[in-house]
Amino acid sequence: MTSTQKRILVAGDVMLDRYWFGEVNRISPEAPVPIVRVERREERLGGAANVARNVVALGIETSLLGVIGEDEAGRNVETLLSEVGIRSYLNHDPSISTIIKLRVIGRQQQLIRIDFEEKPTEQILQDKLSRFNSLIADHDVIVLSDYAKGSLVNVATMIALAKQLGKYVLVDPKGSDYSIYQGASLLTPNKSELRQVIGSWKDEADLTNKAQALRKELDIAALLLTRSEEGMTLFSDEEILHVPAMAREVFDVSGAGDTVIATVAAMLAEGKNLHDAVLIANQAGGIVVGKLGTATVTREELFQKV
Repeated sequence: MTSTQKRILVAGDVMLDRYWFGEVNRISPEAPVPIVRVERREERLGGAANVARNVVALGIETSLLGVIGEDEAGRNVETLLSEVGIRSYLNHDPSISTIIKLRVIGRQQQLIRIDFEEKPTEQILQDKLSRFNSLIADHDVIVLSDYAKGSLVNVATMIALAKQLGKYVLVDPKGSDYSIYQGASLLTPNKSELRQVIGSWKDEADLTNKAQALRKELDIAALLLTRSEEGMTLFSDEEILHVPAMAREVFDVSGAGDTVIATVAAMLAEGKNLHDAVLIANQAGGIVVGKLGTATVTREELFQKV
């Protein structure tokens, strides 16, 4: 059950996720913090690159557009992309460092996360927009992964360009101004992200009214709200679909949103309708939270569950 002819373009904030695993046996005499003796290090694709990694794990040809620095971390990102077969269309910005999220893990728990990030320069962003425009026609579905790190400042233009060519555009949004995502096919905010935009809701009816009003105001075909242990809810003209979370132990939620949007994109590229794509994405999210760190779901894992 594979599809080699369909192609998905992922654009957004590209990161390198670094993990340092170690033992914790004592508290530091210098401050009330644990001492971690690092025993193993691991690097994984993060941010938009993790979305692309999730898509390619489902057997879909995947391209990645973003910005990295001319540094060791950037070279490592390109190596990891090559290893999993993702087409790399990354712009190199010599004036910045590649975004890094460093997580220190002790006793199977994340003890601290350290972020290194800088916003790309205007010239690099213009180059990226031109490249995006040249790539759209060759791809079936577009995914815009916004982590508010500066790579998607032209997102409104990118959505308009993709829609002109009739492409399905999925957006993982950030911030409190969703007007920049106007005209997108699907937004996939989590609870805290949506609350920034529509405020709190007192019950399900209130949530539905506010979500549908936002969707119609911005001419967005559908909104998929990911709700952690409450599952997810799809709002569209056709239906309001609530899918309960899979009943399983949650080990690590980092990257689960990446898996959800990647799975929806992959299923849509293969011709499934949005209703079925969301049901399958919910299964994928339930599987990936049982893994440590930013992880992926394979077709074998996914479809033995469906």
